[in-house]
Amino acid sequence: MKIREKLFQDTSSRAWRFWFIVTLVFALSYSILALKKAFQGEWVVQDDARQHVFWMMRYVNPNLFPNDLIADYFQSVAPFGYSSLYRGAVALGFDPLVFNKLLPPIIGIVTTCYCFLLSKEILPIPFGCFATSLMLNQTLWMKDDIISGTPRAFVYPFFLAFLYYFAKRSLVPCCLMIAFLGIFYPQYVFVASGLLILQLVKWQGFKPYLSKESKDYYFCFIGLGVAFFVLLPYVLNASEYGPTITRAEALELPDFSPKGRSKFFRLHWWSYIIGGGRAGLIPRSLYTPATLVFGFFLPWLLGATRSFPLSKSVRPQVIILPQLMMVSVGLFIVAHAVLFKLHLPSRYSGHSLRIVITLAAGIAVTVILEALITQLELRLPNNKISLVRKFLTLGLALAIAISLVCYPSFVKRFPSTKYKVGTEPELYQFFQQQPVDILIASLAMETDNIPTFSQRSVLVSREYAIPYHMGYYRPYRQRVIDLIEAQFSPDIDVVTQFINKYGVTHWLVEDAGFAADYVAKNRWRRQHQKITQEVVTNLEQGAIPALVAYKNSCAVFKHAQYTVISTECILRN
Repeated sequence: MKIREKLFQDTSSRAWRFWFIVTLVFALSYSILALKKAFQGEWVVQDDARQHVFWMMRYVNPNLFPNDLIADYFQSVAPFGYSSLYRGAVALGFDPLVFNKLLPPIIGIVTTCYCFLLSKEILPIPFGCFATSLMLNQTLWMKDDIISGTPRAFVYPFFLAFLYYFAKRSLVPCCLMIAFLGIFYPQYVFVASGLLILQLVKWQGFKPYLSKESKDYYFCFIGLGVAFFVLLPYVLNASEYGPTITRAEALELPDFSPKGRSKFFRLHWWSYIIGGGRAGLIPRSLYTPATLVFGFFLPWLLGATRSFPLSKSVRPQVIILPQLMMVSVGLFIVAHAVLFKLHLPSRYSGHSLRIVITLAAGIAVTVILEALITQLELRLPNNKISLVRKFLTLGLALAIAISLVCYPSFVKRFPSTKYKVGTEPELYQFFQQQPVDILIASLAMETDNIPTFSQRSVLVSREYAIPYHMGYYRPYRQRVIDLIEAQFSPDIDVVTQFINKYGVTHWLVEDAGFAADYVAKNRWRRQHQKITQEVVTNLEQGAIPALVAYKNSCAVFKHAQYTVISTECILRN
């Protein structure tokens, strides 16, 4: 059997099994690479898990994080299905942070399976399904969505499953996936609903018309009904940390500026509306791996059936790709129009465009390779021109095949995990040995890791400065301002008032933590402009923070550049 027949014409059950197994082997190999990074040491945590998982230690010990604003807030915004999954894992004996590391490979495998099945509905060629699934795996493991094990990780398995059942017009599993999206990543219920509505529009050439099939309306209304009921709890149960920040409020906060903690607004309209980021339509990583650029050729390939005959095998279900783009762009525009009410606009476009471009690229690569191999197998007259042509064709085919399979080998950090490695185990262990109701105040960046590694409450830290609900962020921001003022104030009364106001029990400071540069050169601290400018001015004029006098006499822990001060000692003295 010729190579072309074996790769592009063999659709036997044996061929399907072979390519499906090969697809799973690649998916598992990427997962193993991620697991090796996850378990490289004791003090390792995924970046976003520090926000979304640390509070789940309450499932292990309900006494942890008592009256903790940060833990209470992140627990309140966790989707029901997501928090229930972790609660169930704890009931089975898993530590939440360990489960967070074991979850991404499972999500990756399920995502791979549904991508393979969806590809089969669009182009029923086993090799083509392998190519598409491989490219999706590569693009997902080059980002930190799946590896985070947070709610956004679940959009890929559930939404790809929805697309598969939607393509097959399987009503019950389609509705089930809408329900799963609702309890894990509710934003994508709107995307699914948009697709349900859009499938009522049919096309005759370039002329649209409404479907005349009653089953289309039945499918649509049942799906929309499920979407309505799954979103209803979010509408009825208003957040205790509301209201959602408005556009006007966000423009006033330095957090949303181009250099802020939650940078959103950009100086140039192109980078704001189109470019990557929280506000942009197109994510920066859309063309990672670079082979995804083949997706742009698909519309042309579908029209060039003479040169690329395999494009005739692409089924009508390919219409899902432009429909998904239309819905996602529409919701992106709506999210900008009601800014922050539907959370971030990029949430509605980024995941969808990545799925669309990957499916398109996988189909395009399959169609192009088939055409190139056909050219190689043609018997041309044996002359210099035909040999050069064959040589160039062979080189191009090999280049595409090698880049398809071996692309991760050329990437420095693959997979991209964004795991954070704790560098101060002695500090974490010290806090672990303290009572569970302590409260730690600090401006040190290491504070980001303490709730995760020590399971103890912190007053503030950069990691938890999320400004989308003013009921949470208004008091949080005030805490930061009060902390900066107290740490650098030369008046001991300001220090004691701060301690009494918040019930701080420990104060973590760095050796350089009383210098003007400590505030002036740190982007997060500096964004609290009024108080930081005042502090820098006072320090430059020679003011000495009152807390300096207690750094040694009230120290209860010292290691490297860190000192922990007992606030009880400060109040007593």
